[in-house]
Amino acid sequence: MDETAIDPVAMGRLAKALAFISGASHPTVIALQAAADSRSERDIKKARLLFLKLKPGERKAALEMISD
Repeated sequence: MDETAIDPVAMGRLAKALAFISGASHPTVIALQAAADSRSERDIKKARLLFLKLKPGERKAALEMISD
């Protein structure tokens, strides 16, 4: 699977969950929302890298908030 093949809708939901955890002005939240809106490969890669740099607890909490 191509690592940039991420659902833009899920990225938008992830941005909202992370905004609840870290605040709307967090750089990762801004990057995730930009990637969800633009769907450009460059924005997606940037958002993914920033998300992976988060503390494991923050990542886990955000992912659990969007799990269905």
